[in-house]
Amino acid sequence: MKKFFRKFCPECGSDNIKWDIPQMWSIWKCYDCGYTGPLVIEDGEIAEAIRKNYLKKQEEK
Repeated sequence: MKKFFRKFCPECGSDNIKWDIPQMWSIWKCYDCGYTGPLVIEDGEIAEAIRKNYLKKQEEK
């Protein structure tokens, strides 16, 4: 049985991230912060910490 993992943005921790170019499987785009790149986070705990830090920085702006 294959497990499917949620993907999270490495910049803001959002799960609103999709393949920008699915044929390449290496370019992802976050629709919350605009991140585009090859990296994604699959660990929900790390993503939550990133998200908290990102939101804190947004409040400070």
